[in-house]
Amino acid sequence: MSTHSRVRSRGSSQAGRAVAVVADVLAFVIGLWILLYLLEANQANGLVGAVHDAAAWLARWSYDLFTFSREWIQVVVGYGIAAVVYLLVGHAVAGWLYRR
Repeated sequence: MSTHSRVRSRGSSQAGRAVAVVADVLAFVIGLWILLYLLEANQANGLVGAVHDAAAWLARWSYDLFTFSREWIQVVVGYGIAAVVYLLVGHAVAGWLYRR
């Protein structure tokens, strides 16, 4: 294997890892908000508010995709869809980068 091929392979591997880590962090933030909501965390707390704001921004496209009569189901499904999509798409892109 030539030096050029090894460098590109290593770079693709690092890029794939970076994409996977970013996807995991985004899904973690959303999952953390779902957990904090279900545990009825104090939304006046600064950390809880920051997690909620970040999760709401990340899931703004999926939150009202479906509507449910119970608010807790709306939160779990609305935010959960976004978390799953970030994981699936992020890891698919990371896998593609690994194979490059």
